[in-house]
Amino acid sequence: MSAEHDQALEKDVGPAAPIAAGPTIAAVGPNGAPNVIMGENGISRFDYGPLSHVNTKEAVLRPFGGEFQPGLYKSVETRKLANPAPLGLSAFALTTFVLSCINMGARDITSPNIVVALAFGYGGLVQLLAGMWEMAVGNTFGATALSSYGGFWLAFAIVLTPGGFNIEQALITADGDSPDMFYNSFGLFLLGWFIFTTILLFCTLRSTVAFFLLFFFLDLTFLLLGIGYIQRDASGAPNPPVIKAGGFFGLMAAFAAWYNALAGIADSSNSFFIIPVAHFPWSPTGRTRRQKTERETA
Repeated sequence: MSAEHDQALEKDVGPAAPIAAGPTIAAVGPNGAPNVIMGENGISRFDYGPLSHVNTKEAVLRPFGGEFQPGLYKSVETRKLANPAPLGLSAFALTTFVLSCINMGARDITSPNIVVALAFGYGGLVQLLAGMWEMAVGNTFGATALSSYGGFWLAFAIVLTPGGFNIEQALITADGDSPDMFYNSFGLFLLGWFIFTTILLFCTLRSTVAFFLLFFFLDLTFLLLGIGYIQRDASGAPNPPVIKAGGFFGLMAAFAAWYNALAGIADSSNSFFIIPVAHFPWSPTGRTRRQKTERETA
């Protein structure tokens, strides 16, 4: 396996920054290719792979869903903070997974009340905290997305808390004991989140395929669920086929979120493999790979 191919399997990194003066130690990686382990002025994170050739104190890294970064960004390597993105992604994924299974009619479950606990505790509170920690590491996109979706799950739980905030029953009573006003209101609520997710989707077009697909599936989920509540069936209930379609794309979004979370967690310190995330040809990594290396032109 060539050094170039080995780099392709690793996480996104930018072009190697100039290495500050200091001793360097030559080493041989697991594929037999020589690696450079930087000295005290440029300590690398790993002893093999592309990060062995990058001074993470200075380099600008490329888009990576595991860091919830859709554009070029500075590494958090020199900060005393862990990467909060996998936590937020996992909180979003599990809550979305359970709700989407219910929307698809799994095990004949018709009420989403079990999701209220997850929406308050994991998808809401934990994801909101992850968003705040993204703010601390300087990730504007991650802070906006994770905090917002944490707020979504908290709002979702508030609406559906049985006998708590009484929002659903108040709307039904106001409409003469008809659920139409509640369904229309909830549909508008979901369509608003569709608009917000579309905005975030545009920001992932230059990142990785795995990162883009997360927001693409989520966008379709909000759109279909919103339509399902507004365009009801003949009996006046939320349109079952549309709701099930929304549940299907919700499952896809949940698995995409888990995939990106695993990509952010797995590295050479804890895993025998690195998760491939695939790159768009117009992304920074895709453009770099199209350029011939010095070895190829020699």
